[in-house]
Amino acid sequence: MGNMADEKAENGFSMMDDVETTMANDGRTFPDQSPSTCEEIEDRAQDRHDFMELYEESLKSIQEGKVVKGEIVQIDSEFVLVDIGYKSEGQIRINEFMNSAGRMAAKVGQEVEVLLVRKEDSNGRLVLSREKAEAVKRWDDVEEIFKNQGTIRGTILSRIKGGLSVDIGIRAFLPGSQADLRPIRDLDSLIGTENDFMILKCEKRKGNIVLSRRALLEETRKALREKTLELLEKDAVLHGIVGGIADFGLFIDLGGIDGLVHINDISWRRVGHPSDMFHVGDEVTVKVLNFDREKERVSLGIKQLTPDPWQEAQEKYKAGTTIMGRVVGLKEYGAFIEIAEGMEGLVHVSEMSWTEKIGHPSQILNVGDEVEVMILGIDSAKKRISLSIKQLTPDPWDVVRETYKPGTLVEGTITTITDFGLFVELESGIEGLAHISELPNDKRKNPLSHFQVGDVVQAKVIGVSLKDKKIRLSMQRPDEGNEEDISYYVADHKGVTSNLGEILKLEYQKEKNK
Repeated sequence: MGNMADEKAENGFSMMDDVETTMANDGRTFPDQSPSTCEEIEDRAQDRHDFMELYEESLKSIQEGKVVKGEIVQIDSEFVLVDIGYKSEGQIRINEFMNSAGRMAAKVGQEVEVLLVRKEDSNGRLVLSREKAEAVKRWDDVEEIFKNQGTIRGTILSRIKGGLSVDIGIRAFLPGSQADLRPIRDLDSLIGTENDFMILKCEKRKGNIVLSRRALLEETRKALREKTLELLEKDAVLHGIVGGIADFGLFIDLGGIDGLVHINDISWRRVGHPSDMFHVGDEVTVKVLNFDREKERVSLGIKQLTPDPWQEAQEKYKAGTTIMGRVVGLKEYGAFIEIAEGMEGLVHVSEMSWTEKIGHPSQILNVGDEVEVMILGIDSAKKRISLSIKQLTPDPWDVVRETYKPGTLVEGTITTITDFGLFVELESGIEGLAHISELPNDKRKNPLSHFQVGDVVQAKVIGVSLKDKKIRLSMQRPDEGNEEDISYYVADHKGVTSNLGEILKLEYQKEKNK
């Protein structure tokens, strides 16, 4: 205590000496200042005490988990040093200040907002985070938007269970049912797109944010609907977007109202499936065919924007003229040939060949083939055109009457063996029938057993029907009629040939030589 008193006294004398020296220097006389100086010392001590209390109080206001403002005081290769007015500066890893290009986006003296993560870590250091501060601030912004029923913009990042993950500064969830006005089969198609969303749910404690793109689209659609209703009337030409595709047609978004283009109204030409010509998102021009204002049903057409090719078909395409076309469809009964856009004709199987038996058009045609056809007839009212391929060449039966008169000996190849006789091809496209009753008699064997497909035989023409396009043949000899004749004839040629067709050929040659 004595030492402290002595120190105070010493300090007091020292201060008085300073005062007297000052007075002596400027030549002025001052009253005794000792009591006043003591009070000043006490005031200074009080001020110091008050300051320490305020400082301690300010430290209490800096709480963990709160966003505070600070100033960058130093930047090195690993950390950014930030002063937030605490006992010591806090370190933040330098990568939290890097921009998207990987460059430093901070400088000494810059004011920043940081989150006080911990006042002291295990090493007694102040722990700060800029990224967490931004996340907290972003949550505050999201909550504010949610309360005010506003919209927020974000980027769809990835597909997750039940929907999509969206980046709005923090991760949020977009249910699949809220992704669009209609269910989307392929949600992956939205990944990477930037959209506006409404916030359906915001739970900060659980870190749960639920978004809706559909709700915003519905609001926009409602506003567009009123404008579209003013434009809708029969025969109006409007612009729209393909919103959906079905087997029976296209759904067109006209702006708040959807219309249907039936598959028959897409094009004048044949359409296998609407997706062959259009895709979802395509912009199209359509014509209003019908509008039910009460039910808000709109029937649309695309082909009606161009003239009907059948209107001038009667004058443009005359019977007997030939034209090139493309095979667009094959059925059992014939082939459909497109001769102009939106105009198809039918080549019936019976009009494909004079000579060949066509079981199905695919035997001679394929879809996509370019073919020449002849127009047989046209019915514009029913939109039908009859076409032919075989009429491009002469009918081989036109010369049969002169070439194959009854009694004429002919030679041909067996093409078919049936229970009732043999079919013999006399020339390309011309066949004759040798009925079983017109074959050489053999009581011990079926006469057909002596013949094989591919045998070359001779026969006599016994009848011709141009109407039915049939030639009747006979392979019997004039004196034939008993079993012994056949047995002897076969035996007589034993060692030469066992083919009855060859035997008959030789026999007929003998008859001709007589």
